[in-house]
Amino acid sequence: MYLLDTNHCSEIIKNNPDICLILDQRRERDSGISIIVYGELLYMAEKSEHKSHNRQLIHDFIEQIALYFIDENTCILYSQLKVALFEYFAPKDRLKRRRTTLQNLGFGENDLWIAATALQHELILVSGDSDFIRIQEVCDLQLESWIP
Repeated sequence: MYLLDTNHCSEIIKNNPDICLILDQRRERDSGISIIVYGELLYMAEKSEHKSHNRQLIHDFIEQIALYFIDENTCILYSQLKVALFEYFAPKDRLKRRRTTLQNLGFGENDLWIAATALQHELILVSGDSDFIRIQEVCDLQLESWIP
């Protein structure tokens, strides 16, 4: 089963033939998105020039895939993942460490929620985002990219 990240969803919604072909070839395995990705897609639609049209495209896309929500187990995995990233990537000096944020380490909060969702449901995360490659250094996140 696959959990699609925002960059791949955007390509599917735009009918990128290469990405759509790969998705069709992997139809035997269900695909889904995190509620976080859904929010990112809606945000992209809201800031676009064609809000109504883009919202409809997203709605049509969502109708065809599974939607994974955040629950208590996702929260636990998120917190463990965040601690692991700080332990691995943050400076060891206590003073510098206190001033370090997740963003300073090069990670976005949304990416951690998406990764936690993939880990919780044992899904292969499909993303072209290099943050997830770095996340693999601290956990067993399965990752693929369909964007050449």
